[in-house]
Amino acid sequence: MNPQVTTIGRSQSAAMSTNKVVRNTYMLLSMTLAFAALTAGVSMSLNLPHPGLIITLVGYFGLLFLTTKFRDSGLGIAFVFALTGFMGYTLGPILNAYLALPNGTQVVMMAMGGTAAIFLGLSAYVMTTRKDFSFMGGFLMVGILVAFLAGLGAMFFEMPGLSLAVSAMFVLLMSGLILYETSNIIHGGETNYIMATVTLFVSIFNLFTSLLHLLGFASND
Repeated sequence: MNPQVTTIGRSQSAAMSTNKVVRNTYMLLSMTLAFAALTAGVSMSLNLPHPGLIITLVGYFGLLFLTTKFRDSGLGIAFVFALTGFMGYTLGPILNAYLALPNGTQVVMMAMGGTAAIFLGLSAYVMTTRKDFSFMGGFLMVGILVAFLAGLGAMFFEMPGLSLAVSAMFVLLMSGLILYETSNIIHGGETNYIMATVTLFVSIFNLFTSLLHLLGFASND
């Protein structure tokens, strides 16, 4: 057997597999974003209260664990929608609080526009240049952990300045995570489209809420 033909065949197979992951990831991501928007809309229309920090963390990490555990089965997709729907529900009361403020509608629309521009811009950049951002993995993991703990500290000790700094950190970290995960997908580092979808969804969600916080502060809201 000609080794060159074998190599070409393997390369074509790898490219087809990567294209399938990319296609499935963005299709599922679109569906989960729409579902989260629906649950957020229902939460807003019913004026549901925020579940609180403890329930939010337990619900998020519990559903994330189940999604990860069943990522190779049909149940994984069900848990993806459960996770993103739950996150949409927790977002509803936050949006209601901002929309009740004088400049609330403008702040929310600017945060949505900024999130869309950042995500689409960074994704297009990676897709076009095909640069490898895998080197960012360790830095992002440590940075997200530090920012998460700092955010909890800012909440418990009521430190608005630290809370704003955490939001700014999350904007940068989530932008980096979008670059990292998109690069991971197109270079074959991430072969499971369910986990790729979760990572990108969480990046978009945290990017939006962080921009919302920063823009709300800038507008004196």
